[in-house]
Amino acid sequence: MPHPPKRVITVSPMPPEKCAYALARYSRSPDSIRQSLEWVRTHDSQKFLESFYFQYGHASIADLGHTVLCFEGLSELAASEAEDETLWDGQAKSSRYQDFSRSGFITPPELTGADAARYHAAGEKLLLAYNEVNARVVEYLTAKLPRPEEMKPEPYKRNIAARAFDVARYLLFWGVPTNVGQVTSIRTLEKQIKRLRVSEYAEVRSLGDEIAAACAAEPDCVWEDTAREPLAPTLARHAEPDEYLRRSQADLKLWSQQNLPPAAGLPVDCVDLVCPCHVGADIVATLIYPVTDRPYRELYETAAAWSKARRNEVLDVALQSRSRRDDFLRAFRGGPYAFDFIMDIGAYRDLHRHRRCHQFRQAYSGNLGYDTPPAIAEAGASEIFENAMRSAFDDMHALHAPGSHYLLPFGARSRFLFKMDFAEAEYIARVRSSVKGHFSYRNIAWQVKLKLEQLDPDLGRLIEATPPWVEDPLVR
Repeated sequence: MPHPPKRVITVSPMPPEKCAYALARYSRSPDSIRQSLEWVRTHDSQKFLESFYFQYGHASIADLGHTVLCFEGLSELAASEAEDETLWDGQAKSSRYQDFSRSGFITPPELTGADAARYHAAGEKLLLAYNEVNARVVEYLTAKLPRPEEMKPEPYKRNIAARAFDVARYLLFWGVPTNVGQVTSIRTLEKQIKRLRVSEYAEVRSLGDEIAAACAAEPDCVWEDTAREPLAPTLARHAEPDEYLRRSQADLKLWSQQNLPPAAGLPVDCVDLVCPCHVGADIVATLIYPVTDRPYRELYETAAAWSKARRNEVLDVALQSRSRRDDFLRAFRGGPYAFDFIMDIGAYRDLHRHRRCHQFRQAYSGNLGYDTPPAIAEAGASEIFENAMRSAFDDMHALHAPGSHYLLPFGARSRFLFKMDFAEAEYIARVRSSVKGHFSYRNIAWQVKLKLEQLDPDLGRLIEATPPWVEDPLVR
């Protein structure tokens, strides 16, 4: 009997734009994939993308080609901004498994002269305190948690080191350098470049420029027997700064300053859950959230009480600079659950990885103080920690924003809004409450479960999460 035709055909890695061209043509012709690949070998993929993607707006074509990019020696702040894409896959250098005490730090371009000198001195003090606190916590944990007989010395040492870094990382700050590896579609990469190019941070804007330039050049690292073609030269020509994003943020900030009533001072929990039932008020509150320092609940209740005309005024302000080719802002997307978190920056770096939700942040200010891990006092490191934190906050407030933000320690609190569906809330609560996790986000994950149980007991009961008081420190 003849063999049935093969239904699964593998394709080896190709230059991203040629891959997008091949698969797009494949969907638009009766040819097999082999015939489409042969066609692409003899035709110009750049001309195709110029016409169908950038001219005619067939945006889904750019989802068919993927790029691998690595960013080295950028600040943690720039890394967090680069990673702020919903459809993003990647990994950054871990503060749990690597010692940052000798890593140095990035001086933001915004700080020069005396300001740069003050920043440098403050950074040195934080890294010195980080090293001292880490040593004390290692000593404390080694005494508290002797190695079990069944555990080999090396795994034991690695576990103790990881738990000590969990504590010491509160003294790391946005300016410390890191590396990031990412895999994204051409479409996501274009959005990333455009967004980075309008950042308030000069380092981030230059990163956007460098990504575009890299896409137009030969790859730096080439796998065996692969071509040295540029990754995405057509993209590099078209990824202009996202002026709509920049202008809309400026317009909304000005409107909020001129029109919002005085802050109500509404007391909210550090994990506050709102289930918005008024879609218009939810969008308006989310649009305003990143340009204010107010809780989401206060903004939502304020917007819900406004007239339809006042809410439409905010929508019009948000859309007045939008062109025909601009997507709606992220604030127009959402989920049934809006979690407003006040959490330390280190926890945000971990929870930021959850892509099945829409995330928003308020401007970094240092006005919400900082968290102190219990192990600091237990290890006898309170004086070192408190002195370093107070000094860093004093120096940060003496410097000008946005360069001053680089001095914010990972222990500093800030406000973040995560909007998601139940499945994502359950996933975060279950996975991030595990005994393997960092104690900061474990507490947040547990609160996510409790808040859902209060709001909707029938759904909340379905969440299996580990209480933060259940510990196994020698598990990673």
